[in-house]
Amino acid sequence: MQDISRFRVASRAATLILLGGLSGCAIVPGTHTYDMRQQSSVMLPVGKMDEVAPANVKVKPINAELIIEQEKALRANSGAQSPGNPGVQVPESVAADYKIGPGDILSITIWDHPELTIPAGSYRTADQSGNLVAEDGTIFYPYVGSLKVAGLTPREVRVVLAQRLSRAIEKPQVDVRVIAFRSKRAYIVGEVGKPGQQDITDVPMTILDAVNRAGGFTKDADHSQVLLTRANATWRVDLQALYEDGAVAQNILLLPNDIVNVPDRSTNKVFVLGEVQKPGSYFMNKKRITLAEALADAGYINQQTSAPNWIFVMRGQADQPELFHLDSKSPDALLLADRFPLQPRDIIYVDAADVARWNRVISNILPTATLLETTSNIQYPLFGGRQ
Repeated sequence: MQDISRFRVASRAATLILLGGLSGCAIVPGTHTYDMRQQSSVMLPVGKMDEVAPANVKVKPINAELIIEQEKALRANSGAQSPGNPGVQVPESVAADYKIGPGDILSITIWDHPELTIPAGSYRTADQSGNLVAEDGTIFYPYVGSLKVAGLTPREVRVVLAQRLSRAIEKPQVDVRVIAFRSKRAYIVGEVGKPGQQDITDVPMTILDAVNRAGGFTKDADHSQVLLTRANATWRVDLQALYEDGAVAQNILLLPNDIVNVPDRSTNKVFVLGEVQKPGSYFMNKKRITLAEALADAGYINQQTSAPNWIFVMRGQADQPELFHLDSKSPDALLLADRFPLQPRDIIYVDAADVARWNRVISNILPTATLLETTSNIQYPLFGGRQ
């Protein structure tokens, strides 16, 4: 019996020691932010001068001063840079006359000389009756012979033909038109209805024209991150700014062999974690979402387990990571949250309340304590009842 009493005392003492460990948070299950009250608890990659080095990042409180500072910076950037895409230079849009290339089909008419104009006939299309530009960029025409037309505009071809025909015809009146555009094309890929190639004609085609011809954007398209690849350079084009801010400079004229890639919005997410009703990742609506909207999408904070005075926003996509803290013990603090815009890949974390952590520790300890208590009361007949 004396041994039994000693074992019970030892088990109870062990339980008290475990409970006492709560003050050091060493056995608290789950993540916590006790070490993040003033700065990040781990070192993050921070850009310093021309290199990136690990450093702790200071936590900024989300208050009226921060909101005013951010809104001033946003207005300053929008006034100094192009709308919707600050700091990004896009290629200039220059409309030029269409230049004929191999594969194009020309329609050439010599007025008052029907013998030089191939009639279409009732069973021949305009393509079949026209003059095909050969791979070497030439066409053949009566009284002229082989004529190099690749790289010339229809107007220039008309002038050259008139000069050559004047040797055989007095004051020839010539008309030249492109009736089939086959030599130049741009390529539209990604989140559009019908990706593929789009022929470039004598009517200038912009990025928006090309997207519309390709069936328009899909529901998963990211309008603000359209990629334009030309030769060995790639630009990001913000068509959302074209719709909303009238940034016509973003609607670039396409050139032959341009590639337009419309990405999906998979990167336009924010992550809501911790003590919320529905933790997970949430898409941003056209790259716009505030802290209050993200919390609402996640079902808001868990009233039984959360610590509303410790809500963090963690931003680490750039070389200057940032940590923000919102104290929302009072509901009117959500007015600040509604004016705090989030950025893609932001992480929102709602910490747990101390009482919730206590209950979780107790729920983990009780099964062990119960097992020890049950074991201490077991009799072992094979050993004469000794424990």
